Amino acid sequence: SSTQTNPTGSVSRFWMSAAGDVCDVEYSLAEEQDFHEAFDGLDYMAVTFHRWLQEPGRLVFLARMNDRVVALESALLVDGGQTAVFQGLRVVPDLRGRGIAGALQKHVTDYLHRHYPQVSAVRLSRGVQPPPRTLSKYRLLENMTERLAAEQTDVHLRTFVAELRTRLQSQAQSHSYHTVTLNQQQVETLILTDHVVSNLLPGKTIINDWEPLKPMEPNLEVLRRRGLTWIVDRELEPSAVSLCTTPYPVPYRHDAVHFNINIFSRSVASVCSVFLAQLEALLPSLHGYLIFHTYVDPELWPGLHQFCQNKANVCFFKDYWEEVILEMDL
Repeated sequence: SSTQTNPTGSVSRFWMSAAGDVCDVEYSLAEEQDFHEAFDGLDYMAVTFHRWLQEPGRLVFLARMNDRVVALESALLVDGGQTAVFQGLRVVPDLRGRGIAGALQKHVTDYLHRHYPQVSAVRLSRGVQPPPRTLSKYRLLENMTERLAAEQTDVHLRTFVAELRTRLQSQAQSHSYHTVTLNQQQVETLILTDHVVSNLLPGKTIINDWEPLKPMEPNLEVLRRRGLTWIVDRELEPSAVSLCTTPYPVPYRHDAVHFNINIFSRSVASVCSVFLAQLEALLPSLHGYLIFHTYVDPELWPGLHQFCQNKANVCFFKDYWEEVILEMDL
């Protein structure tokens, strides 16, 4: 492939696709007018695109072919500017499998080399097992965490929560499970403790939805911006730490709302208690058709799955899938 810079400052790259076609792809940083509401399903881009353009430390890149936007990728500088987290990779459906994603990521990497030489690593998460070619370039920071995904209306969710509360109280028998909702100061003190980092965080990494962050002081500001709700099973040396995103609309259907709960723990009972507490905290503000994902340690998946069996017509949106956290030196 070859590269040239055009008079506007964007970069054009001529490359050979997997099909053997010679393609002319132009790369540029995204701007407000580049937004296109061509999103469906659970795509969060409809509510994050404009926010991403304004977020400190984030760069959003587009790839164009014949003046058509065909791909997007973003890089968020974290770890005090030493690491770039790749997020939001998308390629239009009719051009997938032709090498555009790889070409765009190479452009982003080259851009970081030129403009941010202090960046020494790239980190990302994927929802499928990467092929051997990808794994040969990246370190596997964390194996897989499973996601419990459910869907139903807010009315059914209330019945579901009541059913889970009864089940948890029955399982507790002679003692009950308490939870604590943390304020921001408590969160920032707790999340950096050796107890949480060494014993609870998978791969010593805070995973907020698809955003993997190292437990470092510079990353606390990133977490502050996310508006997360943090709930633990006890304030001192907890056995479960959970975070929940602010619910946001998705184009799955006209009234669909989506949120994510990440739980870091080695105890099924503790996972169930903070999971329930997160749902209870959300109930007063939730309306419409609800879809949520819950991320847990692989070994705890069967226990949480069993706990969530219900008669409240809350359905599993997708019974099981995996997330892989990868890192590569630049």
